Amino acid sequence: FWPGSLTMVLPRRADAELSPAVSAGLPTVALRYPSHPAMRALLASAGLPLAAPSANRSGAVSPTQAAHVAASLGETVDCILDGGSCEAGIESTIVALRPGGRWQVLRPGPITEASIAQILGVAPDVRDRGDAIEAPGQLSSHYSPGKPIRLGVQRAEADEYHIGFGPIAGDENLSPDADLAIAAAKLYAALHRAAASDKPRIAIAPIPDQDIGAASNAWLGRAAADHANGPPPDGTGPFRGC
Repeated sequence: FWPGSLTMVLPRRADAELSPAVSAGLPTVALRYPSHPAMRALLASAGLPLAAPSANRSGAVSPTQAAHVAASLGETVDCILDGGSCEAGIESTIVALRPGGRWQVLRPGPITEASIAQILGVAPDVRDRGDAIEAPGQLSSHYSPGKPIRLGVQRAEADEYHIGFGPIAGDENLSPDADLAIAAAKLYAALHRAAASDKPRIAIAPIPDQDIGAASNAWLGRAAADHANGPPPDGTGPFRGC
């Protein structure tokens, strides 16, 4: 799956020449080898690995275009490298590799658990790890557009911006042909437009909970939970890891 949208959480070697800040004091480190040509060129020019958060304020909807980054971070950054819209549209799949050949998906993404299982040939690690948070995708809430969200909506109310899918047209449609990959690629951009609309609420049509659709639904569930738990006080919280 490398280069591509897969992040691996691996045991950190005792002699690793990494700043402790890179792994936030955890005994593991998350690594990814991206496929986007702009990021590949940046890494080649830097000549060393990069550790960085995602390009949005903590808790906000993730960016998929340079304009989203500019709207979120504004003049707090010196430069935005515009490589075009994200191809997959959602964050990478995060998989933790455990001792003894066990593994566990910590955050669903473009690369499905079934695809990983075909390669590793073992059952996922389903051990209870308590309340430990090893990846952003495990947080109970995240990615808030700042408005209440209703999920699985066939027909929206008058005050709702309706994001459609398949036969449900809505104010905009993620994929009239019900293509889950296309819907995932368009999801965050649609949430940005819904947040900028004059309608105070958001409704989202049902999306099948299979393949990459499961990842889309996981993000939507967290976005809905975010508003229920209350948005960040002023949108200026710390950057979150990607």
